[in-house]
This record gives sequence, structure tokens and C-alpha cells, in this order.
Amino acid sequence: MTGGGGGGAARQTYIQIGTSTANFSRAGGRRGVLTVETGLDVADADLFVRAGQSAPRLRAAYNQVISRVAASLRGDAPPDVERLARELQAATDQTLGRSGARFLLGTVMAF
Repeated sequence: MTGGGGGGAARQTYIQIGTSTANFSRAGGRRGVLTVETGLDVADADLFVRAGQSAPRLRAAYNQVISRVAASLRGDAPPDVERLARELQAATDQTLGRSGARFLLGTVMAF
């Protein structure tokens, strides 16, 4: 939430997109799961509305990125969270048609 002086009411800027998962192969042929929590911080009121309305499209775009990253995991190496955050921010900007929504990466687990 954003606050401000002057007695104005705080306006919500956070949108929780949810948790996405993808399967991958671990060392020895075992199956692994990559789980990523996602959200957005959107200060612009118009873009906030657009992002809320686009949540299903954002989830679909995030699932594609997370699946691609999971497929690139090798052995027992942890996911590259910097790469993941960059690619998910790019998917956010592309899905919304412009920048201005800051992608927030929550918990990332590979097990």
C-alpha cells in the first residue's frame, strides 16, 4: 500500500498473481518441481486496473517462463533467480503492453 501525507486515503498498489509450478528432471532421472510465488507492484492507477484485469494472461505468461527455466535446470543446480526475475519482468511488460508494473518475486523453491 502506498501512504502519503495530507490525510488522503492509501491506495493499494500490490496485486498477488499467485504461485506457479513446473516439473523438471533432476540428477539420476528423478522428477523435480520448481515453485515460484509472483506478484506486482503497480503505482499507476490505470495500469493497476489493467494489470488486475490481465491477471489470467499474466499467469499464463509466467507459467511459460517458469516452465522454460525449469526445463533448463541441470542436475541438482538451483534456479538462477536473477534470470528468472528478468524474464518474468519482461513477460509482465509484454503482457501489459508497457512498462510501469514492477514484478515481485516471492519464494522460489526447487525440490
